[in-house]
Amino acid sequence: MIPTVFHPIYSQLPLPATHRYPIQKYQLLHQDLLQRGLISAHHCTTPAPLTAADIKRVHHSDYVEAVLTGQLAKAAERRIGFPWSHALAQRCLISCGGTWQTVQQAHQYGISLHLSGGYHHAHHHFGSGYCVFNDLVIAAQLALDQQLAQRVLIFDCDVHQGDGTATLTRDNPDIISVSLHCQRNFPSRKAQSDIDIPLDNDLDDRGYLATLTEVLPWALDLYQPDLVIYDAGVDIHQHDRLGYLKVTDQGLLQRDKLVIAQCKQRQLPLAAVIGGGYAVEQQELIPRHRQLFIAAEQVWGNQQ
Repeated sequence: MIPTVFHPIYSQLPLPATHRYPIQKYQLLHQDLLQRGLISAHHCTTPAPLTAADIKRVHHSDYVEAVLTGQLAKAAERRIGFPWSHALAQRCLISCGGTWQTVQQAHQYGISLHLSGGYHHAHHHFGSGYCVFNDLVIAAQLALDQQLAQRVLIFDCDVHQGDGTATLTRDNPDIISVSLHCQRNFPSRKAQSDIDIPLDNDLDDRGYLATLTEVLPWALDLYQPDLVIYDAGVDIHQHDRLGYLKVTDQGLLQRDKLVIAQCKQRQLPLAAVIGGGYAVEQQELIPRHRQLFIAAEQVWGNQQ
């Protein structure tokens, strides 16, 4: 069974009933995967929260303290998209801890999947787009700090560009940012990743997978990482509320299988997070996120 990471707090953030962030999808996905036998309680780790010092390895100290103590300005809250609460602060620490736990398990077992993560719009001193702390960069930095890797490649397939990841890693040659994203989508002003692949609206399975098949091996050959952190966002789906691409469920499965197969073939530890995905009816997101776990079982097999 593939090692996984989950915490109930992921779906315990109190939000207004009209809020468009799909906060219940994490718990719904966890229940679905357990019922289908795609994960097991025995192989699913509950993460511990990171410390403020861990977060400050990447984010500005004043910003971290403002988040943790409830001192964020209202304009900063609006830019993030969540009202501040103690639950939000704790959820951020635990979700970042979950991605770090996923990286550690990937280093140990070869692969691990996180039922949260992908908060790639968080920048050095501010959050944005429902992202408070950048779990991807924090986990990559901790992996470098603890010598689990010498070079980390963050491979971001969310429909939105990982602009926070790009700015946070701009001056760090040991963390490589690669983003495949819809060009005419949030954020309106893109940052400069190490590799940016802007995609046109309405791109379908065939076009998306052809691009991925070309880009991923090239990026891995070019940068020679010894750890990959993969943001498997499903907002590239044809019915996503915030995405403008035309990828189907089958396209998501093939995308995830391609990424996992490339890492397995190269014996690269792979830590994957589920990333973004938006729908009015949150249950609609579950089959889309489920594809990552199906792909892992089909490609990686019954290994630990």
